Amino acid sequence: MQELFSAGFGDTILRFFICIFVNWIIVHYLYFKKGKRRDFYFTFMMISVAIFFLVYLMMGMDRGKATMGVGLGLFGIFSIMRYRTDSMPVREMTYLFVVICLSVIHAMADSIGAGATGQTTGTPLAELIVIDFFVTAAIITFEGTLKVDASKLIQYDRIELIKPERRQELVADLRERTGLDVLNVEIGAIDFLRDMAMLRVYYKSRSSKDKELDNMIKIKNSEYANI
Repeated sequence: MQELFSAGFGDTILRFFICIFVNWIIVHYLYFKKGKRRDFYFTFMMISVAIFFLVYLMMGMDRGKATMGVGLGLFGIFSIMRYRTDSMPVREMTYLFVVICLSVIHAMADSIGAGATGQTTGTPLAELIVIDFFVTAAIITFEGTLKVDASKLIQYDRIELIKPERRQELVADLRERTGLDVLNVEIGAIDFLRDMAMLRVYYKSRSSKDKELDNMIKIKNSEYANI
């Protein structure tokens, strides 16, 4: 009677849990603490799970075909993201790339080191832990070094105030109407037909409650998403 699971499947499950645990730490404690985007939180974790098993199953094929399959599969994933409805901010795209990379590394760990004979030596678990440590440490370092002000996208109706010479009036009006300590304002799309402009407002977050409001305002018209 054939065995229910293939040889080495236990090690694969162990690497899977390590991968998910590390990605969860990165997403929950490093990304979500500042980003507060629950939709991306779900996306990052589910992509981590899907990519791991996708690469693992592909690596079960012939090695040459598997390598090509993994490359084409990842290319297809990023191609689909390219034709998304809403644009993904650079910070979120970076975290997505990190999550995918770690998932691929953990999934391919037991296939790395294959020689001409086709035998695999595998990557020791300690090496994976060291890689995870360095990636996490790099994110912590740069997240702590680069201070990013909280920001919002706001549909603004007083379009006459977007002129450069009336910038001070614009900032004062935004402070009064939003109650935020506005630091900077960037003007994006302008709709003269509806007397409306899309502004990215940077403000100083004063408390943990304010951080809950850091999410971008959902825009009904997708053409305003890129500013």
